[in-house]
Amino acid sequence: MKQKMIFILLASILVLTACGGADADATPTLSPEELQTQIVETFSAGLTQTAIAAPPTQTPFPTLTASATFAPFATPTAGTPFSAPTTSGGAGAPATCNGLTFVSDVNIPDNTTMTPGQSFTKTWKVLNSGSCAWDAGFKFAFTTGNALGGTTITLPSAVASGAQYDISVPMTAPTTAGTYQSNWRMQTAGGQFFGNEVYVIIVVEGAGATSTPVTPSPTPDP
Repeated sequence: MKQKMIFILLASILVLTACGGADADATPTLSPEELQTQIVETFSAGLTQTAIAAPPTQTPFPTLTASATFAPFATPTAGTPFSAPTTSGGAGAPATCNGLTFVSDVNIPDNTTMTPGQSFTKTWKVLNSGSCAWDAGFKFAFTTGNALGGTTITLPSAVASGAQYDISVPMTAPTTAGTYQSNWRMQTAGGQFFGNEVYVIIVVEGAGATSTPVTPSPTPDP
């Protein structure tokens, strides 16, 4: 296209030059090199004017595409709530909180002879070997054997950790001759047993009755 336009311009200039050759004031004859330079300049100027007149072409901004995939923040998992140390021996206290260790028989040693229906009070000396106090309301209750008429004892006041305590239970010997063992244990106000199990053994003798002493077997801690 450009070569065709240059050819047309060159032909037009040659015609004009031939027609005006006789006039004294005619345009001086141009050499082929000068003529070619003028044609190129004229063509370039035309292109420049065309470019100025043409409306600017708007190049759209490139669409940004995320190249990295971001993982959503993880939702924190609720942990286990902090539990404050238990300072009393209530229900649900840690296993090391409540403890009872047998110390001695204050009275009525094992295989003590009783008459049928005899009333007596059995007393044990025990130690609060746990890290928590025994709250008022804790109970000393019968577990196995023969209750010997004894009933559950409720602590009237708290017993501090490390303190010794005498527990007494009123009892009555059976009216039938024989050897009887009664087992007892401390429990929380909610009924949870803990610590050593203590016991009393008596021998009831009647007229002509005979009995064989009982050797108790130790009861392990839970």
